[in-house]
Amino acid sequence: MDRYSRQVRFSPLGENGQRQLEGARLAIVGCGALGSFQAASLARAGVGYLRLIDRDYVELNNLQRQWLYDESDAEQALPKAVAAAQQLARLNSSILVEPHVSDLTAANALDLLMDVDLILDGTDNFETRYLINEFAVRESVPWIYGAAVSSYGLVMPVIPGETACFSCLYPEPPSGVQPTCETAGVLNTITAAIGALQSSMALQILSGHPDLVPRRITTVDVWTGHIRQLEQPPRQPDCTVCGMRRFPLLDGSCRAAPISLCGRNAVQIHLNTNTIDLAQLAERLAPLGKVRANEFALRFQVDAYELTVFPDGRAIIKGTTDTGLARSLYARYIGA
Repeated sequence: MDRYSRQVRFSPLGENGQRQLEGARLAIVGCGALGSFQAASLARAGVGYLRLIDRDYVELNNLQRQWLYDESDAEQALPKAVAAAQQLARLNSSILVEPHVSDLTAANALDLLMDVDLILDGTDNFETRYLINEFAVRESVPWIYGAAVSSYGLVMPVIPGETACFSCLYPEPPSGVQPTCETAGVLNTITAAIGALQSSMALQILSGHPDLVPRRITTVDVWTGHIRQLEQPPRQPDCTVCGMRRFPLLDGSCRAAPISLCGRNAVQIHLNTNTIDLAQLAERLAPLGKVRANEFALRFQVDAYELTVFPDGRAIIKGTTDTGLARSLYARYIGA
C-alpha cells in the first residue's frame, strides 16, 4: 500500500477501494489523446488489468497531445497499443497490460470486450462508439463516453439499466461533415481534462462506488473557461438499443464492411450513412493537402494516401490494403 499511500488516504476510496482497483479489469478502446491519458492515470492509480485496443501507429504529430509516446515511438512507427504498453510497464510493473493492435469490429468485440468491468471510450468516431454502446448494453457493462476537439469536450457515463445509453442521446449520428482534430485542431489541455474526468469516473466504478458516478453530461471549453453540466435525459423506451434491445452493429445487419480492392492497393469504405457536402469538405481539407473536387467526387492527397470521397459517404482510400488503416484515415479526415 505504500505505493498508493496518498491515494489510500483519500477517505472515500481508502484501502478497501484500493484493493478493489487492484482486482479490477478495464478495457480502453483507442489509445490516442484520451486513451493514452486514461491508461497512464489508471495504471499509476493501480488498476490491476488494462486491455489496450487501438488500430493506429504513433506519428510525430501525435506527441503534442498523446501522453504516453515519445519521439522514438514515432520514428519507429510503433503501434500505439504496443508503445503504450511498453511505457506503462515502466510506470507500474505490478499491473498487467494487454495490448491489442486491432480495429474494434462486430467480429472481434466479444473477444476484446468480454470479461472486463468497465470500458473507456478513447475513440475518434461515432461508429465505434455505437458498437461499444451495443456491446455494453447487451452485456450490462458500464462505459464512459468522451470526446474532444478544438478546445471543447464532453463526458457522459453509460450505466446499463440505470442511465440513458448512447443511442438514447444520439439515435442517429450527426449529419454532414463533422470537425475533427485534423480539420479543427485540438488543444492538449482539453484532451487532458476530458481524460481526467473519464478516469475519475472509472476510479469510482472500479473501487466499488458506481452510485457516486454523476448521472450528468459534462461539457468543458478550456479556451473560454465555460463548464456546464446537464442531467442526463431519461432512458428512452423506444431506443433501438436499450429500449427494444436490438443490436444491428453487433449482428452485422447495418454495416457495409471495408473492402480491400484486389490489385489496386486501395480500400473501399463506407462508414458515413449521411450525405456529404463535398464543397464544405473541400474547404476543411484544403489546408491539409491537395484537394480536387466537383459535384461528383472529391479527391484529397495527403502523405502517401489518396482519398476519393463520394456524396453518399463512400470513399476509396489508395495507398493501403489495410482496412483498419483505411478506417482510421476515413475517421481522421472525413469525421464519421
